[in-house]
Amino acid sequence: MPVKAKRSRNVHNGCRVRDAQPGHEAAAFLAAIVESSDDAIISKSLQGIITTWNLSAERLFGYTAAEAVGRPVTILIPEDRLDEEPAILARINAGERVDHFETVRGRKDGTFIDISLTISPIRSSDGTIIGASKIARDISERKRAAERQDMLLREMHHRVKNLFAITGSIISLAARTAKTPLELADSMKNRLVALSRAHQLTLPSFSGEEASTENPTTFHTLLENLLSPFEEKGAGQWRFHGENPHISAGQATSLALLFHEYATNAVKYGALSVADGRLDVTVTSEPGHLEIVWQESRASATIPGPPEKTGFGTTLEKMMVQSLNADVSREWRSQELLIKLTLPRNALAKA
Repeated sequence: MPVKAKRSRNVHNGCRVRDAQPGHEAAAFLAAIVESSDDAIISKSLQGIITTWNLSAERLFGYTAAEAVGRPVTILIPEDRLDEEPAILARINAGERVDHFETVRGRKDGTFIDISLTISPIRSSDGTIIGASKIARDISERKRAAERQDMLLREMHHRVKNLFAITGSIISLAARTAKTPLELADSMKNRLVALSRAHQLTLPSFSGEEASTENPTTFHTLLENLLSPFEEKGAGQWRFHGENPHISAGQATSLALLFHEYATNAVKYGALSVADGRLDVTVTSEPGHLEIVWQESRASATIPGPPEKTGFGTTLEKMMVQSLNADVSREWRSQELLIKLTLPRNALAKA
């Protein structure tokens, strides 16, 4: 009778692996798999000391195997998350596996990275738990994509609410001067087409990048496009003063988003919500920087003060101001609102 070859058993990541080859060859085979993995694979003792460290761990965390092995795994854990390690070790000692635990870990250079951890007990041949293996996967890009998606959804929600409010304002504006239903319909159509053009200027792409490719323009041209849906023929509700700086294609979207937000608020609550309202926009050149003043005034009523709650519009403004490397301030007076934007002279010319 032929003699069947004995099959040895190895233990890896808490699971017994049956060898089809002699034990040392199987161990080398498993080691090669671990070393070539795209995920960081680390093992540690029950005292939390690192015992093995693959190449992907070196790429992910910045420490070489020589630097990491023999040191506590807490070298990777931020101070505010040190309580995670005892809890993980307690579960490992109890024979539990930790699946897809999302957390933050530190690199050798002091930066932090979002990772997903899967942690399993390592058992000896008699089943005793002698350590733990950790598989760490970089999820920072996934987290950034989720954040971009969340920001996009919030912006779309904000836009839809604004568009309904603005459409109501446009109907009121058109009704002030229209003498016939046909004239009202024509005025509404023209204003909505202009609103669509202004909306297109500030439309983000679904990839999270900036909007459709824009041509270089000037500040006055940009504002005219944004304000034209709210124009009453011959009313002259807004005027531009001072310099008319050129705006690069790369900065047109950021600036359009910012001033579209200001225009929307002016139509809903401020100077452009009433017939006797007035908007003056002045650009002044100072050494090293530009100052843009957005001044709303209403003769018939007080302009509402700061909102009680900050909404997405405030978040959007902060993002755009930051992208322009600018500073912004507001001043409410009894019948006026002044918004002052200060930015470097070269900010509008950046690609």
